[in-house]
Amino acid sequence: MTLLFTNARLIDPEAGTDSLGAVLVQNGHIAAVDKTVTDPDQLFRTRNIEAANVTHIDCSGRCLAPGIVDIGVKVCEPGERHKESYKSAGLAAAAGGVTTMVTRPDTTPAIDSPETLEFVTRRAQADTAINVLPMAALTKGREGREMAEIGFLMDAGAVAFSDCDHVITDTKVFSRALSYARSCGALIIAHPQEPGLSKGAAATSGKFATLRGLPAVTPMAERMGLDRDIALLEMTGARYHGDQITTARALPALQRAKANGLDITAGTSIHHLTLNELDVADYRTFFKVKPPLRSEDDRLALIDAIREGLIDTISSMHTPQDEESKRLPFEEAAAGAVALETLLPAALRLYHADQLDLPTLFRAMSLNPARRLGLSCGRLATGAPADLVLFDADQPFIMDRFALQSKSQNTPFDGQRMQGRVLATYVAGEPVYRRD
Repeated sequence: MTLLFTNARLIDPEAGTDSLGAVLVQNGHIAAVDKTVTDPDQLFRTRNIEAANVTHIDCSGRCLAPGIVDIGVKVCEPGERHKESYKSAGLAAAAGGVTTMVTRPDTTPAIDSPETLEFVTRRAQADTAINVLPMAALTKGREGREMAEIGFLMDAGAVAFSDCDHVITDTKVFSRALSYARSCGALIIAHPQEPGLSKGAAATSGKFATLRGLPAVTPMAERMGLDRDIALLEMTGARYHGDQITTARALPALQRAKANGLDITAGTSIHHLTLNELDVADYRTFFKVKPPLRSEDDRLALIDAIREGLIDTISSMHTPQDEESKRLPFEEAAAGAVALETLLPAALRLYHADQLDLPTLFRAMSLNPARRLGLSCGRLATGAPADLVLFDADQPFIMDRFALQSKSQNTPFDGQRMQGRVLATYVAGEPVYRRD
């Protein structure tokens, strides 16, 4: 299929530009990006293309950007398919402009063997139209005692290794895993947190948590966890990505590690960028996430870190939970929120508040995640895969959780006014979603 997008507002995270232009797609890749073209026929003539064979899409000034590469999506297969399947997650991702999902291994059982990895890979290929790249567990059963078969899992298709929110407490086990991962060139994705301090916490320590009587964790727990991981990186030289940096206290340590030349990147979640601890209000469990929502000062510090490039990626940290696990007292309720469909409209809150521009947002949601994983997508450039999202950055709507494609509807944005909707999503030049 040959596509020509014209009158598009091109969001180019690599060049850092936001300008009108046209994009030509052939054979699943971007064949040309032209920011001056006014006559499509002229573009056809220069490339010997018959106009009759081209599907022309007039974007009418709406935004065209690289598809989102979302690191840390939980799909509940195997074990909890009633919460989310690959089919429902794929539909939700396409509706949210996500063209590549990097899935977590915290399933039941954990994805810690080549056989389990091959099972989920087959499910993903059969049931989704978008790209799905699986992570595998770093230790068997995510129990932190015995290293998983990293080499075999890489051969089976694992793009990274993580025990997710099960922090490895045995430093010797973690250091051996990092050393072995370095010898294989594997990427380790860790959850920086001091597990003893954070155990059982439902909120961030402070006046709000005290008034609500909620078990809380100090922001220093994240700093302490990151400091330990950085020390091990200095010792092993492994490739490392911190999945969620959520506090201002952790940022100086991250900055020093980067300045010292360690192979370290870091991400944060859309919920920690757009919500704060006060949103919990009267114990609303849809706002219970892990780590817990932080202070407004922390949120603003994260936005500055994204703008400066200190934090590299923004992800949904999509974590489906069913009604039964959320309709409980706050400290007993399961942590997590769905966000594949809400990632982009929530991120656009930062754009409309003049806190981040669109190229910076897509640098963190598309370009940087792709680069960290060694992918060629995430760019608006000739030769890049035609994984694209067309969206109206200004269209207002009321978020209705029951209209979401996910099986679980545990979104904290339910009933809120949002601005910005995905109009179409393309993977390798093929439309996988179109809004009616």
